Amino acid sequence: MTNQPPAPEPAAAAELPIDSTEITGLDAQLPSTEKPRTAKRITLRSDLRASWLDGLVALLVTAAVFVLLYIRIRNKTSSTVSVMPFMADMGGFWMYFLSQAFGWSALLWAWGTVVLGLLLSGSRPQRLRISGPRLERLHRTTSLNTIALIFAHALFFGAELFRHDTAAWNSALATAFVETFVPGGYTSGTGQIAIPIGQAALYLAIPLGLLFYVRHRFGPRTWRVLHRFVIVVYVLSVWHTLLYGTNVWYDGWFRTSIWLLQLPIAALLLVRLLRPARRSEKLPLSPGAAPSRTGWGLRLAGRLAVVGVMVALVVVVVSGSDGGRTVPPDDTSSTHNHD
Repeated sequence: MTNQPPAPEPAAAAELPIDSTEITGLDAQLPSTEKPRTAKRITLRSDLRASWLDGLVALLVTAAVFVLLYIRIRNKTSSTVSVMPFMADMGGFWMYFLSQAFGWSALLWAWGTVVLGLLLSGSRPQRLRISGPRLERLHRTTSLNTIALIFAHALFFGAELFRHDTAAWNSALATAFVETFVPGGYTSGTGQIAIPIGQAALYLAIPLGLLFYVRHRFGPRTWRVLHRFVIVVYVLSVWHTLLYGTNVWYDGWFRTSIWLLQLPIAALLLVRLLRPARRSEKLPLSPGAAPSRTGWGLRLAGRLAVVGVMVALVVVVVSGSDGGRTVPPDDTSSTHNHD
């Protein structure tokens, strides 16, 4: 009689933050004479090491956006110059434009992170050749880099405020910190609304992104509920961009393209709701077949709301009525006036 290997301790296994996608189907891929490999523990340190390539690409994209902004400012084709003519001096306000570049790459990475998350949480297309574990790791690394890009966007914005403040350095530093990172601290023009929206995106992104690595402490079900609020971070980021981004200040194809990019997000979200990966999240045809009529009604309302959002997006894109301005502001004397 052969000796059987001891069974793993249930308590110890429960404490390891290992995703089921890391070990799903592993036994089926190994010959019967081989022992299954031990799944690697997913840690913040390991994901930070794995995120260097994605981060390098993000920096290259940021540099490309910065060059594009420089060319548009030099040629005076950027709406930023129309909003604030004094910023035609690229050398004098390079930190502001670097902040803009980081903001655009942050929005792009947030878009990709949400797309990957929706592909992971729903029924993945058969044509998608990338494996589940690789897709999940890419989702985690883009999420970490999105947080870094948002923070860099805010940091260079604050550096620009500090640089042009004529007060003593300690007073200027305190003012720049308050206006950049404290909700309600920025009191100029549209920034009174747009800056707190951006701050909310940053302050929600950090815990929602990092809670993954300690989810074993409060349970995967609670983490899944919290992680769904990542879509709120993305919505806040888009709202902040459309409200405060001088590059998309006026009506036109550039601003409309931002609205157009939301259609894939809405479509994937609708597919995710209509064809969830978990049976418990499916919507029965009648409320009587569901454990709770209230839950059935909320899920139906959620699906109808996403359909309504998709219709609204199509109307915005087709009509060109995207909420942009049509004339320059009357007062462009202030460095940070976005009225």
